Amino acid sequence: MDIDPRRLRVLHEVARRGGVMRAAEALFLTPSAVSQQLAQLEREVGLALIDRSQRRVSLTPAGRVLAGYAERVEDELAEARRELTRFTERLAGPVRIAAFPTAIKHLLLPAMRDLAARHPKIIPVIHEVYGPPALQELRLGAVDVLITEQDMSLPVLAQPSLATRALYVDEYRIVVPPGWPEPRTVADLAELPWVASEPEQACGQALDRLAGLHGFEPRKVHVITEFDPTLALVTAGYGVAIVPSLALLDVPEGEVRVSEVRDVGSRRLDAVTRVSRTRSGEPDPVQAVVIGAIEDATAALDANLVGHLIGHPVGHPVGHPQTTARPLDS
Repeated sequence: MDIDPRRLRVLHEVARRGGVMRAAEALFLTPSAVSQQLAQLEREVGLALIDRSQRRVSLTPAGRVLAGYAERVEDELAEARRELTRFTERLAGPVRIAAFPTAIKHLLLPAMRDLAARHPKIIPVIHEVYGPPALQELRLGAVDVLITEQDMSLPVLAQPSLATRALYVDEYRIVVPPGWPEPRTVADLAELPWVASEPEQACGQALDRLAGLHGFEPRKVHVITEFDPTLALVTAGYGVAIVPSLALLDVPEGEVRVSEVRDVGSRRLDAVTRVSRTRSGEPDPVQAVVIGAIEDATAALDANLVGHLIGHPVGHPVGHPQTTARPLDS
């Protein structure tokens, strides 16, 4: 029995993504090509691997067994690549990074410039995706590094499959239209219209937490996902908003007023990778270099923010703590 390992990878993708269409997207193949590879693999092993009797493609018992071996082959190849990297003078290869807009602009762009100068053979590939879809892509191996945001009030539960490195604590600020009276307390905000974030986003969680703590129901006139339109609506006088300090780096002076109301909380920005299941248990050296460059980029954030918001202390880097395994909800 002669099994082509390239076809094992196809079976592996079908198994973990739950179908031919999604596997084809991940492998940059057509669904027809994936089906042909599976059919050839079945001829090689002399067994049916795919149950085609139902509308949804599923694996037969033999297919599930072989998919388990295919996963081990993928792990062994990853270990081999990791070990071979140690023999090269320069680290090289693509690193797929998923992130949200503010992280892309203020963390990844500076990190990419640093990598281009120090490690030109490392190629960062940026994918703008966040929330549960991004976490799913990380688990499936479609991305290597995930930059996440999470409200600091949320509990952190153990999740051994993911390794998380804290990057930055980004303080929330309340912004109001420039012509409005200055709110001095949270009570002054209770009756105002809000340009709110989605409830599952960190700023949406912050508003709900603030309202619950102070006993008012926020009047969410607008619900916006991105910070640029949120700030544009505030500038135009359509409401107040909670935004992270990093988002204010993109706002020209005078377009919004940053309220002196504090103690709104902060969001945590983290770099998340999958825990290595290889023999060494060590992180991928190329990914480690990329995360290091992102950490270095956070060091310049304080100076930029202080210069932009004179008199308003803002978020701060949290250093380079030891990597721990924990879940990310955003």
